[in-house]
Amino acid sequence: MRIAIIATGSRGDVQPYVALGKGLLEAGHAVRLVTHLNFEALVTAQGLECWPVDADVAEIAQGAEMRELLEGGNFLSIMSQMAKEAQRGAIKLTRAALPASQGTDLLLGGMGGVFAGVSVAEKLQLPFLQAYLVPFSPTSAFPSVLLPTQLPWSPRWLNRLSHHLTRQLMWQGYRAGDASARREVLGLPRGSFWGPYASNCTTGCPILYGFSPAVVPPPPDWGDSILVTGYWFRDSHDEWTPPAALTTFLDSGAPPVYVGFGSMSSRKPGETAELVLQALDRAGQRAVLLSGWGGLHSTDLPDTVLMVDSVPHSWLFPRVAAVVHHGGVGTTAAGLRAGVPSVIIPFFGDQPFWGQRVASLGVGPAPIPRRRLTADGLAQAIHTAVSDDSIRQRAAELGTTIRAEDGIRVAVEAIRNYCDRKAAGGA
Repeated sequence: MRIAIIATGSRGDVQPYVALGKGLLEAGHAVRLVTHLNFEALVTAQGLECWPVDADVAEIAQGAEMRELLEGGNFLSIMSQMAKEAQRGAIKLTRAALPASQGTDLLLGGMGGVFAGVSVAEKLQLPFLQAYLVPFSPTSAFPSVLLPTQLPWSPRWLNRLSHHLTRQLMWQGYRAGDASARREVLGLPRGSFWGPYASNCTTGCPILYGFSPAVVPPPPDWGDSILVTGYWFRDSHDEWTPPAALTTFLDSGAPPVYVGFGSMSSRKPGETAELVLQALDRAGQRAVLLSGWGGLHSTDLPDTVLMVDSVPHSWLFPRVAAVVHHGGVGTTAAGLRAGVPSVIIPFFGDQPFWGQRVASLGVGPAPIPRRRLTADGLAQAIHTAVSDDSIRQRAAELGTTIRAEDGIRVAVEAIRNYCDRKAAGGA
C-alpha cells in the first residue's frame, strides 16, 4: 500500500505520526508525510518521504498576538486566532497534500489534517482514515476534550452535545479557508456546511486513537470501528549523545525536576523563568529547564538549575523526579510512559483535559491553569509530585503498563486489515 499522512501542529503533534509512518514503512508500505517545513529533517531521518508545507509553525506560535492569547487563556479568542491562521494556511496545506497524495491508495490524518485530507481524498476518490491523538469522536462518557474547563460531572446528553459543538467550532473557523482551497487548488465546490465528518471517503474506514487505553479507556458507545491502539512512540535517543554538561548535572545530585512548556509562548519569558526559579527554590528541587519555543531564558541561573535547548523526552524523563509541562499530548505521553509524576500547567485546547486525566489517574497533582500560576502554587505542586509516595507508585505502575503496549503494531495491523478487506471487495 502507498499511504500519505497529513500531520500539522507542534513537534509533539507531528512526532507520533512520524512514528506511525515508520511502523508502516517497516511493514512494507510506502509512506509519504505532509507536514511543516521545519519538521522535514525529523521525517526524513526515519526514512520517510517528506512533502513539506511552506509554513513554519514556530513562527505562528511565537507571534506577539498568539503569545498574548495563550498567556491569557481565553478559549474563544485563541480558537478565533487559530481559525485565522488555519484559513491562511489552508491553501498551502492543500497544495502540498494534493501532489503527495497522487498515486497513493490511502490518506491518513488527525485533527491537523482531517479537513484538508478529506477534501483531497474526495478529489482523488481515495479513502481517508482518521487517526487522532486526542478523543475527538462524540461520546456520552465524557465532555469534549477541547472545552476550556473539564467539569467533574455533566449529563450524558450534554457530554455528547459538547463534542458536536466543538467539532463544529473547529470546522466553521476553517470552512472559508477550505472553500478557497477546494476552489483554487482542487477545482471542487464547497464542502458540506456541517463539515467533513460524514464524508463518503471515510465510510468503512476504522478510526484510530494513538493513546493508551489505560489513560483514556475507550467509551462503550464508540463501537468496534473505533480503536484505541496505545501510544505511537518512536525512540530517537539511541542516536543522540547527551552534552557533557547535562550528564554531569544529572550525576551531581538527586534526580532533578524537568520544566518545559513546549511550543507555548510567553509574552514575558524572563518573568516566567523567574517564577519557575522561585518555585523550584521554595520546593527545594534541582531542575532541568527547557528553553524551547516558549522563550524561557535566564542569564543568572543557580547551580541547581541547568537550561537546555532540546533533549529527547524518552532519554531524559526516566532520569528525573517529575515533569512540569503544559500538557501537550506528546509531552504528557512521554511523562506517563517514563513512570514519573506530572505537574501540568495547561494553556488551552486539549491540555486541560490531559491535566485532569493525570490528576484523576492519581499520577500527579491537580493541574494549574497558566493564568493562575504562582510561584507558591507551583512549589506546592512540585513538592506533592516528588514527595507523595502514592502518586509516585501509581505513576510507576502506569508507566510499566504503557511501556508494555505496542500502539504502532496495533495501528499498523488495523490499517492492514482494512486494506485487505477493501482489496477483497468489502466495506
